[in-house]
Amino acid sequence: MPSISEHTFTSPFQNFTREQWKRLNGQLSHSIQEEDLDQLHALNEPLTMDEIEDIYIPLAHLLEVHIHNFQELHSKSNVFFKRNDRKLPFIIGIAGSVAVGKSTTARVLTKVLSLLPNKPKVELVTTDGFLYPNKELIKRNILNRKGFPESYDTKKATSVSC
Repeated sequence: MPSISEHTFTSPFQNFTREQWKRLNGQLSHSIQEEDLDQLHALNEPLTMDEIEDIYIPLAHLLEVHIHNFQELHSKSNVFFKRNDRKLPFIIGIAGSVAVGKSTTARVLTKVLSLLPNKPKVELVTTDGFLYPNKELIKRNILNRKGFPESYDTKKATSVSC
C-alpha cells in the first residue's frame, strides 16, 4: 500500500493570469452602463468597464454555478429528510483590511450578480449598519475596538431577514 508521501494531492486553489480569467467570461443579458460606474466605485478608487468585464463578470458566473449547486443540494436534502424547508439565502462574505476595496467589490458584485440570466434577488448587507454608535462605544469604553466583533450589535445583525 502506498504511503501518504507517495500520493500527489491536487490543491483546491487555482492560479490564473488576468487574460486566462477574462476568457472564462460568460455573457450578461443586460450590460452595465458607463453611468453605473459612478455609483459603483468609491471616491479615489478607480473602476473601469474593462475591470468589470475582465474580473467581475467571470466571478459572477462562477458564483452562479456555486449558487445553483447550493440550491440543488438544499432541495435534495429536503427530499432526503422528508421536509419542505424554504429556500435558503446564499451568503457571500467579503473580508479584508481597511480601505482595500471591500465596499466597491460588494457593490460591483451585487450589480453584476443581479444581471445574471436567472435574475437572482441580490441584497447588499454591510456590517457598518450593525456597528454600535460612537456614543455607545465610548460608554462601553471600546471606541478603540471599533470594527472588532465586540463593537457590533449582534442581536440586530442576527435579526436581518433575507
